[in-house]
Amino acid sequence: MPTPSNGLPRGWPTGKPAPSVMLESLAGEELTWPARMLMPDETTPAPPVATIATLGQHEGQSVTLRGWLYNLRESGKLLFPIFRDGTGTIQGVAHVKSVSAEVFEALKGLTQESSVIVTGRVRADQRAPGGFELDVEGLEVVQRVPESDPYPITLKEHGVDFLMEHRHLWVRSPRQAAILRIRAEIMRAAAEYFDQNGFIRTDPPILTPAACEGTSTLFPVDYFGEPAFLTQSGQLYIESTALALGKVYSFGPTFRAEKSKTRRHLTEFWMIEPEVAYCDLDGLLELAENFLSHIVQSVLKNRASELTVIGRDRAKLEAIVPPFPRLTYDKAAEMLNQAHKDGQLEAPFEYGNDFGSPDETWLSSQFDRPVMVHRYPADVKAFYMEPDPKDARLALCVDVLAPEGYGEIIGGSQRVSSYELLNSRIEEHKLPKEAFEWYLDLRRYGSVPHSGFGMGIERAVAWICGLDHVRETIPFARTLHRIYP
Repeated sequence: MPTPSNGLPRGWPTGKPAPSVMLESLAGEELTWPARMLMPDETTPAPPVATIATLGQHEGQSVTLRGWLYNLRESGKLLFPIFRDGTGTIQGVAHVKSVSAEVFEALKGLTQESSVIVTGRVRADQRAPGGFELDVEGLEVVQRVPESDPYPITLKEHGVDFLMEHRHLWVRSPRQAAILRIRAEIMRAAAEYFDQNGFIRTDPPILTPAACEGTSTLFPVDYFGEPAFLTQSGQLYIESTALALGKVYSFGPTFRAEKSKTRRHLTEFWMIEPEVAYCDLDGLLELAENFLSHIVQSVLKNRASELTVIGRDRAKLEAIVPPFPRLTYDKAAEMLNQAHKDGQLEAPFEYGNDFGSPDETWLSSQFDRPVMVHRYPADVKAFYMEPDPKDARLALCVDVLAPEGYGEIIGGSQRVSSYELLNSRIEEHKLPKEAFEWYLDLRRYGSVPHSGFGMGIERAVAWICGLDHVRETIPFARTLHRIYP
């Protein structure tokens, strides 16, 4: 078929200059963009486009990479550019006699984060971080960052505030990019576990008329003159869909207006929450340990190179297999007070309180896998938790604390199934009953024992990656004093 009258291939973007390379016509076929390109003065097609992550499939072959210059080192007549393309980094090698003078000078003049299209031959090298290097053959500079306005995040050390102010650029660094790829794998594996085990994803609303986790941490919104709030959790809504579909989960952003500056808190984060009809606390504990184990093993299998980039100890993750240790709240309180007596904690633990960060850190550091602390005093837990039939002072709930001192990553419970008890709890907590009438309906019409939990993605990322702070676990962190960029 003929090309358009302007002589450019069909599909070429409007207003874009004509390409400087020749386009090989596929005999008898309509030209579309991108067509196979021929380098000037050559008679063979340009090397196929590949990614750094897939270079192992092209050993000994020439490929084309599209990316950016991460760093450039010069040694006499040799240049050692390091390229990145979003899937990883690779070192290139160019000798003054192995490439044209034009390519060598263009490569030598590159600045950090200049965007490039580079061709080269893939060569195995056991000394290289990824096992391969690229012998540079050709270079096209897409955009050169000018020296007059250089890339602000150089390879020297920078302060946290500076890096967070430039988070939109900081995510390009190999470590931050690796963390985000691991985060994506955690999210993929989390959904995969539920999808493969008969759960149906049901998405709750982000705008809600009432609180789920306490009124002190709500973000208010004016909803056309009516008061509304950003969701703290999808739990109440997926209790409804669980009674319709049996096993469900939700996956989305949640918001907590906690004025906290700790390394574990964000005001906006992502939560995955399963809910299961006809499930008691014991069934919930089994679900949680199998779910977490699946996620960790998926990261080990699919993101091994990223774990190497961030320096994560794989042996500690390989230990994350069921069964997980279980502790009652009473036993955990006893352990904390003994730790205080032994000088390991500054203050004694007061029975009846919820665990603070130092308590969770110490408890979780005592185990090589997540520990499941269950049956907390009902007074420190949410209104919707079922009381223990053996001791009504306790709630049938669980907090799963990640090892290595990372603290709570999962919180869950068996839910109140009695209409009368739930109604009295709503009154005791001084919650607006009219906003919960629909929630009470779930107990009026066919109530059953049911349970669920929530896992914050960012805390799971912090633990699995071995990070000191959750601000690196999400592309753009929202904290008490940060909403930019």
